[in-house]
Amino acid sequence: MTIYFDNIYLGKNSVVAGPYINNGPLKGHFDAIYNDFYDGENTFEDCEIKEAIKCINILINKYKDINIDIFLSTDLINQLVISNFVANNIKIPYMGVYNACATFVEEIILGSSLLNNKNINNVLCLTSAHNLTAERQYRNPIEYGGPKPEYATFTVSAATSFILTKEREDIKVESCTIGKVYDYGIKDSFDMGSAMASSAVLTLIKHLEDTKRDPNYYDLILTGDLGKYGKEIFKTMFYKEKGIELNNYNDSGVLVYDMNDKEVLAGGSGPSCLPSYYFSKIYNMMKDKKIKKVLLLATGALLNTTSVNQKKSIPSICHAVSLEAL
Repeated sequence: MTIYFDNIYLGKNSVVAGPYINNGPLKGHFDAIYNDFYDGENTFEDCEIKEAIKCINILINKYKDINIDIFLSTDLINQLVISNFVANNIKIPYMGVYNACATFVEEIILGSSLLNNKNINNVLCLTSAHNLTAERQYRNPIEYGGPKPEYATFTVSAATSFILTKEREDIKVESCTIGKVYDYGIKDSFDMGSAMASSAVLTLIKHLEDTKRDPNYYDLILTGDLGKYGKEIFKTMFYKEKGIELNNYNDSGVLVYDMNDKEVLAGGSGPSCLPSYYFSKIYNMMKDKKIKKVLLLATGALLNTTSVNQKKSIPSICHAVSLEAL
């Protein structure tokens, strides 16, 4: 399903980046950084909560007098516990959102839809992730020493926050395509790129069919976190389906890190992978009119520890949002 929006804008934002991401190509483009997985806290979870709150406070300070009506938030940890603690701290009407690594774009879709209500003018969105809170929940912390296959991805530690508003800004939320869940039988929880690539292809095809657009309508088509191998699967599958080479396509998972660092394996993953790259790089390029039309395809692997331990396959989803510079 594709939805069009009128007078919904992507406003100011902030990014707080953790270890590894600040050693890559985005170094120096963040509002704040932390260089170890604790940042003075006793647990990884407390570190993630601290950085998420810091990210929101930085953003709110950019808007001195704004009235925020709704707070949407996502993270990867059971029952959105990171978001729940953050919401308790900031005391804004709150809705937790979860669609794994696709949730950043889902937040844009839901927030833009909420703004169609005449009583809602500004929506605050947060996306939070921490490599070791995610690794401990889904697999095992990196300190455990268990080797990972080269096709595994490395969760991006970052918090990103942004405002969706009815007040005119430089970037417009033009349309979105809500994805469907697909399951292609991938059972390896390290191989999320393969699990998600097919959903990304199908959502892109659906978006192009609904809007009657060619891929070259966009200056950039950017997937969320397929990684080095999932990116190639995506390109190959799209070519087989449509016979079109995607020359304006890339994946934030292979752009967010220094891919010469062997520790990041096949690249970045997690819900903060796409927004941290978009807001640190592409957002500013759009504001400067270097590129005008961008399609974000946020990909999500819909697994949990129980389903993995029971050897179930990994369903996946992809949501798309079209952004235009004014």
